[in-house]
Amino acid sequence: MVLGKPAPFVRAFVDAVDAAIRMHQPHHALSVTPRTWLAFCITAVLVTHSMCWARFARASLGTYALAALSWMFRHSKMPWDHLLVASVRVMLRHHGLTSGSLVVDDTDNPRSKSAKALAYLYKLRDKASGGSLWGQSLVLLVLVTPNISLPVGVVFYQPAPELSAWYKTAKALKKRGGPPTQRPRKPAPHPQYPTKAQLALRLLASFKAQHGAVRMHAVMADALYGTATFVAGASALLHGVQVLSQIRSNQKMRIGKRHQHVADYFAPIPGHRTASASEAVRR
Repeated sequence: MVLGKPAPFVRAFVDAVDAAIRMHQPHHALSVTPRTWLAFCITAVLVTHSMCWARFARASLGTYALAALSWMFRHSKMPWDHLLVASVRVMLRHHGLTSGSLVVDDTDNPRSKSAKALAYLYKLRDKASGGSLWGQSLVLLVLVTPNISLPVGVVFYQPAPELSAWYKTAKALKKRGGPPTQRPRKPAPHPQYPTKAQLALRLLASFKAQHGAVRMHAVMADALYGTATFVAGASALLHGVQVLSQIRSNQKMRIGKRHQHVADYFAPIPGHRTASASEAVRR
């Protein structure tokens, strides 16, 4: 598809985002050139279904050069930190949204082995093969409402090098049968490498500071964030809102005045077998 200029509805959206930035951060307002470049890039993403300067340049048939598009991304004084905040404000105002629930999740982004210049790269565990791959890990914060769901925060995660080395050494010693007393002690947490739960709490705090008028119903996350520190911290940040997390089988639950393992509690409860897709078709 030939792309000569930004789509009108994209240009209108970028103008609305610029107006939102001018309202809260006037000194970070977008000039004409960055607005035009941003509108074209958003339109190009919708048209080419990719984020590639070469494809953008080919789709424009010479209107925009690859080098010029890349230069704007790397050297322009674009207020990147304020674009997502302003975009969320525009979407909330456009849809008349005043409340919702926040969902915390993380995802891995595989990268090529030759892409060593990218930030926050480290070896990820490949769940499909059981091996490892080169990539990035992101912690996401999504606002879920009855009308729409939209991302409201994202941050990169990277484990501390000392912790990664300790895991590797401890795993090898455990496999050889070495007792715990002969294994190295786990290194102390490094302030420059926060955990995913700590990053999620920072995203929640940023959302509260940037969109304090939005009323929260609940905060949801998977089992990785089901710790007392995260649950209590998230609830305190959002004025006692309920925090829901997936429970783990090795956790304990309180029944009256006694504690019982989750696995033991659910063991006598019969499960329900769901028919597979092939069985449903045969029926």
